This record gives sequence, C-alpha cells and structure tokens, in this order.
Amino acid sequence: MKIGAPRETEPGEARVALTPESAGRLQKLGYECLVESGAGAAASISDDAYKAAGVKVVKTAAALWKEADIIVKVRAPGLDEVKKAPEGKTLISFVWPAQNEDLLAKLNDKRMTVLAMDMVPRISRAQKMDALSSMANIAGYRAVIEAGNNFGRFFTGQVTAAGKVPPAKVLVVGAGVAGLAAIGTSVALGAITYAFDVRPEVAEQIESMGAEFVYLDFEEEQTDGAETGGYAKPSSPEFREKQLAKFRELAPEVDIVITTALIPGRPAPKLWLEDMVKAMKPGSVVVDLAAERGGNCDLTVPNEKVVSENGVTIVGYTDFPSRMATQSSNLYATNIRHMMDDLTPKKDGVPFVNMEDDVIRGALVCHEGAITFPPPPPKVKAIAAQPKKREAEETPEQKAAREAAQLKASLDRTAKLLAVGGGLLLLVGTVAPASFMQHFIVFVLSCFVGFHVIWGVAHSLHTPLMAITNAISSIIIVGALLQIGSSDSMVTNLAAFSILIAAVNIFGGFLVTRRMLAMFQKS
Repeated sequence: MKIGAPRETEPGEARVALTPESAGRLQKLGYECLVESGAGAAASISDDAYKAAGVKVVKTAAALWKEADIIVKVRAPGLDEVKKAPEGKTLISFVWPAQNEDLLAKLNDKRMTVLAMDMVPRISRAQKMDALSSMANIAGYRAVIEAGNNFGRFFTGQVTAAGKVPPAKVLVVGAGVAGLAAIGTSVALGAITYAFDVRPEVAEQIESMGAEFVYLDFEEEQTDGAETGGYAKPSSPEFREKQLAKFRELAPEVDIVITTALIPGRPAPKLWLEDMVKAMKPGSVVVDLAAERGGNCDLTVPNEKVVSENGVTIVGYTDFPSRMATQSSNLYATNIRHMMDDLTPKKDGVPFVNMEDDVIRGALVCHEGAITFPPPPPKVKAIAAQPKKREAEETPEQKAAREAAQLKASLDRTAKLLAVGGGLLLLVGTVAPASFMQHFIVFVLSCFVGFHVIWGVAHSLHTPLMAITNAISSIIIVGALLQIGSSDSMVTNLAAFSILIAAVNIFGGFLVTRRMLAMFQKS
C-alpha cells in the first residue's frame, strides 16, 4: 500500500509528516511512499532529497489524496480538504476530536479510518509514538530561545573589565515535558532557574536539573496534585490563592516567566495575572506556551507578541514547534513511523487495526463508518504518582509502648545470640588446646567490634559500598601495622603487602568516587 504526505495547508505551518529518513523505514515495512511537491521545503527538505530516498514526488495534493491509501499529516485537515478527499482512506495526524466534533463527523461520513496522534495514550509502550511530548519538548526549548531573543541581557552572569553582569532569573510554571525542556535549556544557558508545579513528585526531577523548586506551605495539595497520565489536575480554590500569592511575591524578582500549564479538555488556567505583569521590571519577558488554549497570562494575545504599559514583553506564539521545522519534522515523522510499525505487525505493507491493542485503540477515532471516540480506558494504566498516605499520629503512651516492645525484642535477640555463642565456645573449648582458645576468643571479639565499626561508618563522601570496603581496608591496615615489626620476615612481608593492597583499594575508591561526582558537575 502507499503512504502519502501532502503539503500542510495551515498558514505558517512549516512541518511535514514524512522525511527521507522515516520513508526509508516505512519502505522496509513494505510501503511505497509519496509526498506532494514542496511539502518539505519549509523544513529544509528538498524534493531531490525525497527522490534520493526512493519517495515518489506528486505534483498536487489532489493527486496525492487519490493515489495514496494512507495519508499522514501534521495538522488536522480542513473541512474543504475532507470534502474533496476520496472515501475509505486512512488518515494519521493531529485531530483533537474533543474540540473538532464537526470535523470528526465529516471524516466519519467519508468512511475514513482516522488515528489521532494527540490521542496516543501515555503508557510506557507508547512513548515512541507520543507526538504531544515530542512537540512539547521542542516548544519548551524554543520558548527559552524566544525569551532570550526578547530579553535585553545575558542569561548567564559575567564579570568583565566593563563591570559585573548579574545572571537572569527565570521562573518556569508547570513541569511537564515542555516545562522540563525549558528548565534544562535555561539552566544550560546559565540563568538562575526556579520552577513550580502542583505535583510535588516532580520536585526531585527539577532539582536534579539544577533548578530550584518553588514550594508552597499547603499540605493538602502537596500530597494530591497529579492526575492519571502525569497531567496536573484542577487546583482547589484555597491552593490557587496560595499559588497566586507566591507568584506575586516572585514577580518583582524574576526577569523571565515561561508558563506551560494546561489541563486536558479545559481552557488554560490563568496563573500570571495582570497585576503580576505590572510588578515585573521593565524589559522582562513572559512566554506563554498555553496561548493556543487561552493562555496562562491575562495579557496574552494568541499568535502575537505584545508589550505591556510597563515595558514587559508577552510572547503568545502558538507555532513554537513550527519555528524549528526541521527538528520537529524529524521527530514527528519518527512518531508516525513507530505508529506504522504497530499497525503493520507482519511487515507486509498492509495495515491492521487491532482493536485489542491499547495504543491503536486509544488513538483510533473513526473506523468503518463508526466514531470510536472516546476510547475505553487502557488496560495498562498510565504511570502516575500515588498520593502519600499520612501516617496516624501516635500518642505518647503508644510511642512509649512501641519503644519498650522494640527494646524487649532487641534484648531477647541479644540474649539468644550470647547463649548460642557461649555454647559454641564451650563446645570448642572441650576439644581445643588452651593456646588456640586464647586466639579464637580474640578473633571472635575482633569480628564483633569490627562489624559495629564498619557498619557505623558514615558514607556522606562516597557510596555506601565504598564506605564499607574502605572501612574493611582500614582495619586490615591497622592489623598489618601491628604485625609489620615482627621478627619473622615472612610475617613482615605479608603485613607490608597487606598495607599496599589495602591502600590501593582506599585511594582507588576515592578516585572512582571523584570521577562519578565529576559526571554530574558542570564544566
């Protein structure tokens, strides 16, 4: 069968759903690939590059829709495109079925099989097809670049002969895929980066990237801010007030704000209000990645860049991935190719819509004259952090009783061990000579003391395993030093060799630890 990618008709859309690299993999699945002439021009992919990859270049979109069996697109087709399209085709693209009911009905009237890339379920197996994450990653990176383009200073701090330049302060609101990409880019550029999210489980991710997580003094939301699939859920009114108060506190300090907060199926929540913009310094920048859904900022105008009365620039572009068309096209085309991998289990160039497959069924919105949206919940649940269960508070009496029980159990175990150990020593003493017993008792006591010494070593400077091995080596060195002055040359040589080997182990452990730590340090 044939897969075709027409030129995108949406104004300003520069991406393309098929690249020469993805076409090569699709051909190995048994498909013949077609592309409309000029479809990849805005993404720096020429018709000659497609031809070199064995892709047939078709002159018009009408010819491509007629010849291809499977149509791959980035944007949802317009109603005019659907009206002119032949019946019975398979379409793979962004569709947004919940927001485009009329389009969904028109596609179904054409008896199309439609797979919406925006409906791919967020489960582990589907990550390779998650086009939303691919595009959000690019949007987060590009948001920082756009902010830098509109910001009048360096991101990183500098000390020069002409004076000292302080680093920029960046606040990222929302730590999903786009937010984490923005955090990583901002930190890499040298800015002091803060980040906020209603899901406390992302704090560790944020801090591991070198940013500072903004905490709120609000216990309820800090334990219950996530929804299925890793999305944030709507906040309570009390939490929202705490959140806005924190943002008002940060507004005069930060230079750049990047907002990424979205809740599936709802308008973008208003998080950066007009009074916060007024509190920012002149020359500051707000980049609103939620502009297409109404924006997180009160002053956002979709598809435009505006400047407030106090000189703050608010960027409301909705085409961030398209502004990096080459990279976006490569990633999106790879998502499409992975979808076709799952649709072609026999690698024979014939797609099979398996209704029992969680990924395919989740993305399927039209099939055989029936609207299949919304899909049933996937059998494999998306990964989401579970809320922490609060431990019941103990009364002083309960705490004392628990500690007494633990102490009694510990004493019982110690008594049993002493009884067993004493019995064994008595048994050995009945048959062993006195000289052996003297050394044996010292050996047993040494093992007991050594055990507590070794396991009591703190591993703050290196790993627990390294701490234990270094402690053992240290005991070996102490024992060898006591024997190195022996009159027996063999004992002296063995003691010196023991000191050498143990020292190599200790110094080698610290060197290895230093190299491990250097992997996480900025050069």
